[in-house]
Parts: sequence; structure tokens; C-alpha cells
Amino acid sequence: MNPIDLPPLHRAAVLVLLGALALGGAAGCSPAAESAPRSAQARESPPAGTRTATSTATDVGWVQLMTPMNQQAVKLLTLAAERAAEPRVRDFAVRLRTGQEAELVRLRALLTRMGLPGTDVHAGHDMPGMVTVRDLEAARAAEGPAFDRLVLAQIRDHLRQSAQVSRSEITSGGRADARELAAALVTARETSLAELERLPGAVRALG
Repeated sequence: MNPIDLPPLHRAAVLVLLGALALGGAAGCSPAAESAPRSAQARESPPAGTRTATSTATDVGWVQLMTPMNQQAVKLLTLAAERAAEPRVRDFAVRLRTGQEAELVRLRALLTRMGLPGTDVHAGHDMPGMVTVRDLEAARAAEGPAFDRLVLAQIRDHLRQSAQVSRSEITSGGRADARELAAALVTARETSLAELERLPGAVRALG
């Protein structure tokens, strides 16, 4: 079955697979108990003379998760770039937003190559590392150092969880281009986490 045609239950099972790989069995956005399909073929239109890539369920689950994770993080980072009380936090948010937007360009291109829709299949799901509507509302309601602490905690969670899921893609994904992008994301996350933990207020925010 083509991954674009996967029913919602199968997509949720793919996410459970990624969550188990990345988080040691932590639940994903659905309590689906069935196992994820072993592999799925993505319809593509590669350039003449090239081979059509095969997308596994891990590839599909990863790119369909990472894309909305970045999209939501960019919204929070936009708030932080405008409203953070500490200048170093604002500067960090601006740089990180630029990096996440660049990643989104590559993630959306990968979705296209895999023949997958650009819609958010996880819309409304509450899951580790995803900046939710409630998170954004809480950030808009906070001010000063409290806003900075909230943003630092949420962005740290986003960076850590997206790095874990991307490591699962590196080890279990079937597509070379997806694994390459996942490796780039992990490197960027590790660099950003190290910088975040040195920011003013990070010790109090992160514990």
C-alpha cells in the first residue's frame, strides 16, 4: 500500500513505532495497538535514469511527524523573537527559527518526493515535543522572565524529542535522503540544546 493511502489507524501505528524506537516505549498520539506495516512504497517521479526510492513506514512516520513539529516550533520561536525579556533569548530564538524554517523547506521537498500530502496528519494530537495550541496560548499570556522560562522549557522539549525521533529514522529508515536529513537535524538539535542550556534563566527553567 502506498503511504499516502495509509488509513489513520496505520499512520498512528507508524507513530507508535517511532515513539517506541525513540522514547523506549512512550505512547504516541494514538493508543493504536497494532504493529506498523513493515514497509510502504511511495509513488515518485524521479528524473530520467534514476532509481525510484523505497519509503519504509519509518520514513513516512518520521517526515509526517517532523514537519508539523517544526511548523509549531516556528510559531513559538516567532513569539520569543518578539517578546523575550532577555536579549540573548531573543537572539537565540531568531537564529533557531531561521534554522527550523530552512529544515521545513527540506522536509516539504521530501514529502513531495515521497508522494505524501503536505497536510498535517497529526493536527490536534498532543504528543511529546509538539508545541500545542495550549502551549502557544500560555506563551501569549506570559510576560517577562516567566515568558522566557516557558519558552526555554518548551523549546528544550521540542529539540530533545525531535532529535530522538530523528535518530530512529537514521537507524531504521529506508531512504538515503531521509536519513541524511535526519542526521542533519540531529546535529542541529545537539548544537541548539547546548546553546539553550547556557542561556540566562535556563537553569531555573529546565531544572
